[in-house]
Amino acid sequence: MEQSQNPNNAGAPKTLDLEIKDAQLIFNSVWNELVEDYGEENLTFPREIFWLNGAPGAGKGTQTRFIMDYCGLTAKPIVISDLLNSPEAKRLKDAGMMVGDREVTSLLIRQLMEPSCATGVVVDGFPRTQVQVECLKLFYQKLTDLRARYLGTEKSSRFHKPIFHIVVLYVDESVSVDRQLKRGRKAQEHNKRVEITGTGELMEIRKTDLSVEAARNRYRTFKEITFDSLTTLREIFYYHFINAQETIEEVQRRIINELKYQSSLELDQEVYDTIARVPVAASILVHARQELVERLANYATQDKALFVRVVDFIDEKIMPIVLRHAISGRAYINTEDALFDDMNALAMLIDIFSERGYHAAVDVRQEEVPDRVDLETGRIFTRRKKIFRISIHFKGSVIRRG
Repeated sequence: MEQSQNPNNAGAPKTLDLEIKDAQLIFNSVWNELVEDYGEENLTFPREIFWLNGAPGAGKGTQTRFIMDYCGLTAKPIVISDLLNSPEAKRLKDAGMMVGDREVTSLLIRQLMEPSCATGVVVDGFPRTQVQVECLKLFYQKLTDLRARYLGTEKSSRFHKPIFHIVVLYVDESVSVDRQLKRGRKAQEHNKRVEITGTGELMEIRKTDLSVEAARNRYRTFKEITFDSLTTLREIFYYHFINAQETIEEVQRRIINELKYQSSLELDQEVYDTIARVPVAASILVHARQELVERLANYATQDKALFVRVVDFIDEKIMPIVLRHAISGRAYINTEDALFDDMNALAMLIDIFSERGYHAAVDVRQEEVPDRVDLETGRIFTRRKKIFRISIHFKGSVIRRG
């Protein structure tokens, strides 16, 4: 059975920002339920997870067994299509609920906690949507946070350095359709023999394996939803798409090379633990927007007069210069305005520009400048001048030439 779409994602296509927000809500809800049911200290996940995905007909089933043998994995692979037919998923469907991104993420994470998965497991078919991709990123970050939090405690052996391997098999549309239809014919022939001889087990036949148009639509769904979503995983994971159009042996050789490449980029445990105290950028960004909104609200209620003065300064003194530099996307403003002697004013300025989509920074410099001359001695007295150098960066205009 194919995964139902999340009802929250129905209707017009959502922007990436909205999908990220949906994923945060979904993952946080799933994780909080997990902690409530088991307790954070009792959560246990595999040392290594192989996230296997790919186009229809790319050979995921065949290569799952190869990856297990090559890596010495004994845990039964977690196949998302099977998970959607599990008793838990059926109970949801019987209750009239859709098995969407939230339910799939919850079922998967709980399955990963099975003791049999402890040393490593292959997950076939996740993530498939942009929301699931974002949930995977959040899951990785959560495991990273847990390792750092319990490092050096008696519980540290329970929380491993997360190792995620991304394996994506790719074939073009014609190969995919041909393989899907061939799979359908083989399944029909097999089932016919079983019915005639009375021996063997019937194979499941997908409807998409019996129709050219259905097979094409399944491939297009992969290209338009799954493929594009998987490319964004490269923001935090290093991996290459694997050409799966060659022989099985050649594809397996490429899988080995890819896994070796990914392993070569992994920090060893000692180095990883040593630098774990420094947060990764992704963890800082997760709540950055919410914290920014909260700070701006506090400015407006707790120090409104100063907040208004900073906004006036930006509007009157900075924006005219920014507008003159719209093509380059960079503007630099020097000011000695005493307004910024108040550090809160500097913080407000940076936050205001951040909320409006600019990157702002302020460099405070102090210079000695002549102030007065003692006419009797000729001595020159200086004063310290404070200069605030404000840099504003933003996406510049593209000029068409020729």
